Amino acid sequence: MAVSPMRPKGPPLNALRAFEAAARLGSFAAAAEELCVTAGAVSQQIKSLEDWAQVTLFHRRAQGVSLTPAGTALIPTLGTAFDALGQAVRDLRQSARHTALHIAAMPSVAQLWLSPRLRAIRRALPDVQISVTVTEAPPNLARELFDASLFMREPASAPGALELVDDTIFPVCTPALAARITTPQDLAHHTLLHDQAWARDWPLWARAAGLNGAHLTEGPQFSLYALALDEAKAGAGILMGHACLVQPALEDGSLCRPFAQSVATGSALMLETPPAHAPSTVTRRLIDVLTANQCPPSTPVRTE
Repeated sequence: MAVSPMRPKGPPLNALRAFEAAARLGSFAAAAEELCVTAGAVSQQIKSLEDWAQVTLFHRRAQGVSLTPAGTALIPTLGTAFDALGQAVRDLRQSARHTALHIAAMPSVAQLWLSPRLRAIRRALPDVQISVTVTEAPPNLARELFDASLFMREPASAPGALELVDDTIFPVCTPALAARITTPQDLAHHTLLHDQAWARDWPLWARAAGLNGAHLTEGPQFSLYALALDEAKAGAGILMGHACLVQPALEDGSLCRPFAQSVATGSALMLETPPAHAPSTVTRRLIDVLTANQCPPSTPVRTE
C-alpha cells in the first residue's frame, strides 16, 4: 500500500512578494501600488506570513511601519530570489515564438513624446508587437515584464539608464497672449496653468526670473499634462512648458515662449532597460530609434 504522508507547506508566494515589496519600498501603500492591490491586501498577506513563521516582521505604529530584526535579515535573500525569478520569467517570455516589445511610460511622456515616435519604432521593428503601458511611477524592471521605461527622473535615481534629454522648463502660451506680456512681472495679471505632478515648476522658474508671490501657485490644476497643454493652446492661460513635451507646439506655432529664461529641473527623460543582461536585439533597435529622434536642445523664443 502506497504511503502519501502530508508534507510541510511553505508560505504562499504572494505573501512573500508582499513582504519583499513593503520592505524594499518602506510602506504597505507603496507595495500595494507596485503590486496593483490594496494596502489592506498587502497587510493581510504579511500578517499571514508572520502567522506562518510565528515571528513579527514589521513594527506597526501610528506613524507607519518599520522592519523588525527578523524582517531586516530576510530582505537580502528574498530580494535576490525575486530578482532571479523575474529574470527567469523574462527569459521564458523571450523564448516564445512571437516577438513583443513592452514599454512603460509616464502619462505626459507617452502622450506627447513617445506617441509621435511610435511610427518610427514600428518602421524599425516591423515584425514586433509594440505595447505601451502608462504608469505614474517607474516600474521595477527587475521584476515586471517591461522591456523599457521612459520617465522624467533624476539621473542618479536610475543608474545605468540612458539619459535622452535634459528636462528644461519655460513658460509657453499662445502668440496672442504673449503679445500682452512684456516682462515676467506681467504674469501676475494672467492665469497660470499648473500640472499637479510638477507643482514646483512655477516657483522654480520664478526664482530664476527674480519673481515671488502667492499668485505663482494659483490657477487651474490638471492631473494630465497633455490636458493642461491643450488649455494653453486654447488661450486659457500660461503653462510651464517642459522642452521635450512642448516642442511640437512651438514648431507649429500654436504656442510660443514669451521669455528666453529657461531653467534646468535636475531631471531628464531617462530610458531604462532591465538589469542583469545586455539589451535584446529588439531593445537595441528601440534605443537606436529614440536616440535618433531626440528633441532639439533649443526652442524658438518670441521676437518683437
